[in-house]
Amino acid sequence: MPDSAKNFFSAAEKEEIKLAILDAELDTSGEIRVHIENKCKGDVLDRAAQLFNILKMDKTEQHNGVLIYLAIHNRSFAIIGDSGINAVVPDDFWESTKLLMINHFREGRFAAGLVAGIHEAGAQLKKHFPFKASDVNELPDDISFGSN
Repeated sequence: MPDSAKNFFSAAEKEEIKLAILDAELDTSGEIRVHIENKCKGDVLDRAAQLFNILKMDKTEQHNGVLIYLAIHNRSFAIIGDSGINAVVPDDFWESTKLLMINHFREGRFAAGLVAGIHEAGAQLKKHFPFKASDVNELPDDISFGSN
């Protein structure tokens, strides 16, 4: 396993993940971010919620941001959505999306797992928050990396 989160994915895999984000956001006002760090100290959901605020995902106009957080050395991850998307997706949506991703992760296909999760979130965002001419890309589409 790489010693740095920045080196966990190849350049091609990073590009594949970014393209999945761009594609998922193409027809929606929703925002998707992927954040990767080495270790998660404490509860993975608590850390994801903390990062959600640090990355200003709670500032989107329609509260329709989605964060996929991965702590590589802990082998843990979380997906969280803001209040706008949480209000409209099925109750088991985030759990079913996690299970889809886990199936890829278990086979060592981490980029494919992230891409699958991004596409699932994007489908819900497109359904509930369709693109309008006045929409702007509110957050960066690049993968962000932590120093942990």
